[in-house]
Amino acid sequence: MNTEKLFLASAALLAATPAIALGQADVLPNIPRGTIAVYLNPIATGMAAPLYGISAPGDATRLFVLEQKGQVLIVLNGVLQATPALNIQSRVSPPMVITNANDERGLLGLAFHPGFATPGSPGFRTLYTYNSEPIPTPTSPTYVAPNGATQNYMNVVNEWKMTGDPNVIDPASRREIISFGKNAGNHNGGTIAFGPDGYLYLALGDGGNANDVGASHIEPGGNAQNLSTPLGKMLRFDPLNPALTAGSPDPVSPNGQYRIPVSNPFQGAGQVPETYAYGFRNPYRFSFDLLNGELIMADVGQNTVEEINRVTIGGNFGWAVKEGDFLFNRTTGPGGNAGTVGARSPGIPVGLIDPIVGTLGTLEYDHGDGISVTGGFVYRGSAISELYGKYIFGDLAIRNAPPRVDGRLFYADLDTGLIKEFLLPQFPAGILPNGLTVHGFGQDTAGELYAMTTNTPSSGTGGIIYKIGCAIDFDGDGSADFFDYDAFVVCFEGGACPPGRTADFDGDGTVDFFDYDAFVQAFERGC
Repeated sequence: MNTEKLFLASAALLAATPAIALGQADVLPNIPRGTIAVYLNPIATGMAAPLYGISAPGDATRLFVLEQKGQVLIVLNGVLQATPALNIQSRVSPPMVITNANDERGLLGLAFHPGFATPGSPGFRTLYTYNSEPIPTPTSPTYVAPNGATQNYMNVVNEWKMTGDPNVIDPASRREIISFGKNAGNHNGGTIAFGPDGYLYLALGDGGNANDVGASHIEPGGNAQNLSTPLGKMLRFDPLNPALTAGSPDPVSPNGQYRIPVSNPFQGAGQVPETYAYGFRNPYRFSFDLLNGELIMADVGQNTVEEINRVTIGGNFGWAVKEGDFLFNRTTGPGGNAGTVGARSPGIPVGLIDPIVGTLGTLEYDHGDGISVTGGFVYRGSAISELYGKYIFGDLAIRNAPPRVDGRLFYADLDTGLIKEFLLPQFPAGILPNGLTVHGFGQDTAGELYAMTTNTPSSGTGGIIYKIGCAIDFDGDGSADFFDYDAFVVCFEGGACPPGRTADFDGDGTVDFFDYDAFVQAFERGC
């Protein structure tokens, strides 16, 4: 179905179904608190706005962390290093305004080539960043903003080389791979990651503004449904210098800096050949499951629905025909006001892929439970056996104005389609302290996960990196044993609690026998 036919079909469906009124926070059931409690161990504090963390292949000692303002930092053996591995603040600001906590630009993505640790590989000591930066005069981005709209900056994938020092990225090694002109400051996506096939994946937002409408948005239907622009797409390409991959069957890009997979699904006239899948609004975070290679993406919603998708090649994931599995009103019309959803419409229109559907539910939630989904990772670590195979993610904040505060942490069962909120017994009422918002997640080579939080803009010092650990390790010694039970009982009975701990284990704001029961049940289940 082409864009115009799909647009007309969705308009007909919207006209035929009753609209849901403005103030749509409760179109889906509330996310319940689950039974899994975790302990958040602050391994780095005093940061600004950390938003992503990843380890290099084969490196079990370092977690490379992105500061949105333009720094790549290193957590070495659990300790944040004082000197950045790379500092590109002068590249990202401007256009980024570091004093604005809501600015969506900056240093957003980091990926290490699969051959990073392999001498002789063309990707040896090679890594990539995705960031915002000015457009140098008189150059033009690889892909210009649609409609000839004013280009206020560009988002770009840059290649870098690590020096012989594993803590230092060579600032002089930069090679620009691909870039995208932007008119609006929002909806930039953010993740770059290598898939199991060895190609680099990059998810782009729909161009910004709202409703996939604006100066740089193609009509009819918007950018996300139009295959002539990379905006609103998942892209796939080989970022290595083509001179290093002379035997590849993949053709070299027009700018000569990368290769385009011959197996990409959209190679027709006028189509963007880097496109792997389409129909996304602002796919800020995605990741590949370390076990099975599935691509799981969290796509940030407009006013009503946040969603989690299993991305497959050639798929159309619905925006802006749908938001989640609801019909969406791009413009005001018979279906309702612009920016609202109409009826819930799973599987219709035919050809659009809805959020992940399980045996008991669909992985989506409304704005009664958050305002902007923050994607994470499928847990494949060993510290918390209950979480194995579950998707760990969060939401930026439960409250939007102003400022955005109280981020949330969730886990989702990819088989049942159910989302639940973590128990956080170390914090009063089980809520992240001091209004912290959830900006991103990290994953190390062991599959253990980290939450990236802050309550300040990139000019501040409110950023904290938490390692997600076992909540029944109550004494914090790294193991779950009867010493933890004894420590909890002492705390529960009014004695001294270990640092950062409270006896309110179920997070309901009171200490009672329900907390004792919750701890005992968790202790019996184990980590």
